[in-house]
Amino acid sequence: MLSEILRGALISASLIIAIGAQNLFVLKQGILKNYIFFVVVICFVCDFALMSVGILGVGTFISTNLLITRILATLGAIFLSWYGFSSFKSAVQGNSYLQIESQNLQNSRLSKVILATLAVTLLNPHVYLDTVVIVGGIASTLTNEQKLAFLIGAVCVSFIWFFGIGYGARLLTPLFKQKKVWIILDFLIGCTMFYIAYQLAWYVFDSY
Repeated sequence: MLSEILRGALISASLIIAIGAQNLFVLKQGILKNYIFFVVVICFVCDFALMSVGILGVGTFISTNLLITRILATLGAIFLSWYGFSSFKSAVQGNSYLQIESQNLQNSRLSKVILATLAVTLLNPHVYLDTVVIVGGIASTLTNEQKLAFLIGAVCVSFIWFFGIGYGARLLTPLFKQKKVWIILDFLIGCTMFYIAYQLAWYVFDSY
């Protein structure tokens, strides 16, 4: 049991702990204190649901259905391109820096933050590849009892990671009171979003 918990934790960590669109989004919301509880809960619940589906062996439908993956990739490319453009705009205008300086930190509507979190989490076919195909494929050889332990390890890492970067980001607030640091972060977010959008667009183009 313990070995499978650790195995699930290590595999989950290797997939989650990387600079990507979702992690950068969570980091920024955490620094801005922008409904961060809802952001991290949504990220965790999505991970929990997808990993559960994958580990229980019923999640290959999404990942192997070409039409669904094309639609998700197209929507994801559009959303990430828009978000990337917004990040570059914030870098040029200093919008994020002005937000934290004015202390008007929760200036976005909750519904907007929730929709953005769902979009950056679910509109990327790679999330299904990681959580459903890879995690589910590794767990497919386990017994039901081992799968449960594997799932516990995987979701525990997800919980610790998202709540850690979400609330831990507040420790970086003094650093981000410097305008140039916000410019760098927004620029990095913009580059990451555009790169992932390009990958998704190429996936759609290449699948025909």
